[in-house]
Amino acid sequence: MDFRLAGFDSPLFATLHHLMDVPDDADKSFNAPTRTYVRDARAMAATPADVKEYPGSYAFVVDMPGLKSGDIKVQVEDDNVLVISGERKREEEKEGAKYLRMERRIGKFMRKFTLPENANTEAVSAVCHDGVLTVTVEKLPPPEPKKPKTVEVKVA
Repeated sequence: MDFRLAGFDSPLFATLHHLMDVPDDADKSFNAPTRTYVRDARAMAATPADVKEYPGSYAFVVDMPGLKSGDIKVQVEDDNVLVISGERKREEEKEGAKYLRMERRIGKFMRKFTLPENANTEAVSAVCHDGVLTVTVEKLPPPEPKKPKTVEVKVA
């Protein structure tokens, strides 16, 4: 919009108009996702998980075939986000061997889960057995119901 047509000829409005006049190419770059975002989104989409609720805990089960415990990282961020991440690296190639087909997934993986309010983030454990990672988050005990407060009635 040209501010001069609306009767605003001051230098302030001209400067504001110039600042607000963004070329179409620049507008596209502001809306484009960053490379980090795209990488993280792919890593999350390629890492399926099962989430189970038990009476006293939550269990997050993720397949991690062929990974060592040093390749897997389990963290709690922002007091309520469970992050399971890591990296599957390519095996060392032996002399004289060449791939005829390469189908197994390599690279980084990650999953984020928002934990419920009753999750005890201080009681998190992780066990990897036979290529299956199980992260257990204990539940907080339910809050005790508040007892009604009795107020003594005085006679005036």
